[in-house]
Amino acid sequence: MENISFEEALQRLEEIVRKLENGDLSLQESLMVFEEGIKLSFYCQQELEKAEARIKKLLNREDGGWELVPFDIGEGGA
Repeated sequence: MENISFEEALQRLEEIVRKLENGDLSLQESLMVFEEGIKLSFYCQQELEKAEARIKKLLNREDGGWELVPFDIGEGGA
């Protein structure tokens, strides 16, 4: 999964959800795409955690310096 971007993984995950919701897949096909979906979900979660870590690193202080500030998606985030 290292060769896929977050956006591509998310798009594929959305396709998988649509396929599973449609109900036209055989049991074996459903299991295969479900497994792929789980892997993509973990990959996306890891990428989000990396992005969060980068955001946490530095925020500009009023005095021009930098400080480490925790980032909470629940506060004002989408």
